[in-house]
Amino acid sequence: MTTALWHRLRRHRVAFVGLLMVGLVGCAVSDSPHAIRVTIPDGPVEAVAESLAAHGIVGSAESFARFARMGRKNLGIKPGVYPLVPGTPMGKVLAVLRRGRPPELRLEVRSGIWIAELAPLVEQTMGVPADSFRRATGDSSLRTRVAATSESVEGYLYPATYYIPVGASAEQIVRQMVDTFEARWRPAWNARAESLGFTRHEIVVLASIIEGEDPHHADLGYVSSVYHNRLADDRRLQADPTVVYALGERRRLYNKDYGFASPLNTYRVAGLPPSPIGQASLASLEAALYPLPSDYLYFVARRDGRHVFSRTYGEHLATIRAVRRRGGIRAPDE
Repeated sequence: MTTALWHRLRRHRVAFVGLLMVGLVGCAVSDSPHAIRVTIPDGPVEAVAESLAAHGIVGSAESFARFARMGRKNLGIKPGVYPLVPGTPMGKVLAVLRRGRPPELRLEVRSGIWIAELAPLVEQTMGVPADSFRRATGDSSLRTRVAATSESVEGYLYPATYYIPVGASAEQIVRQMVDTFEARWRPAWNARAESLGFTRHEIVVLASIIEGEDPHHADLGYVSSVYHNRLADDRRLQADPTVVYALGERRRLYNKDYGFASPLNTYRVAGLPPSPIGQASLASLEAALYPLPSDYLYFVARRDGRHVFSRTYGEHLATIRAVRRRGGIRAPDE
C-alpha cells in the first residue's frame, strides 16, 4: 500500500466509525481463539463451579468446588466475565479467578474491512498509533507464518469481536487477529485448495473479492462460481471491489476508474490480484473453496443485496437494463 493511499484514507476515517464498536468493560481477556467467555458470579464456590462446568471449562463442578475449598483456596475469587479455555487445569483456572483481569476494550472487526480503515480507528479508540498498527501488519514473521506473498497480513485479520486489554501494543492486537484466523482455517481446506489448483493465499485473495462483491452474503456460492468460471476460461475477473480497493476510497465508480493503473485492478490485470482486498468472513472463505456448480460468467448486484446471474454477455447487458428499470444497481459504497 502506498503512502499516498494511506494518507488519503486517513482523511476518510470519520466515515468508518461504524466499522468498529468499542466499549470499556471490566472483564478478562485471552488471546486464545479457543477461549469461551464465562460469567463468574459473586457467590459461593459452588455457584462458581457450576458456571465453569456448564461451559465445559472444568469437567466436574463438584471436583472444582472440592479443590477450591482445600486450604481455603476459594478466598479471593473475583466475580466478572473471564475468557477461559475448556480443559484448563483447575489450578490455573483458580489462579486466574483469584488474580482478576484488567479492563479491556471491545473491538468488533466487521468482515470486508481494510487494514487502512481499521488502523485509524484503533488509534482513535485505543490510543495505538495508526502508523504503528499499519507497520505491525507488515511484520515479516507474521507474513511468513501465513504464507502471504503480499506486503501485509491484509486478509488474515479475522473479522470477529475481540476483547483487547487496555494498553495492548499494535503487535499484540495484530497477532491476536492472525491467531484467530489460523484457528478458524480448517486443516482440510489446504487439500481442498490444492485440488482446485490454488494456494491458501490465493483462496484468501479470492474470498476477499467474494466478500467485497456480496457483503450481505446473499449469493456467495454463485458469486464464487462466476469467478471460478472466469478464471478457468482465462477471462479477467473484472471485479469492482478490486478497483475500489486500489483507489483507496469506498465510492461509486465511474468509467475512467476502470482504467486505473494498479496490479489490484482486475479490469486491467488477468488472474487474481497479488493480495487480498480486505478481511473475508468464514462464509466467504468457504464459498471460495466450494463454489456452487454453474456456468455463469456475469452478475449484477441489485440494491436489495441479491444478484442476477447471466451466462452470456448479451444476457448480462439485458439484465443490466432490467435491473436499472426496477430500482437500480447497487454501488460499491452501498
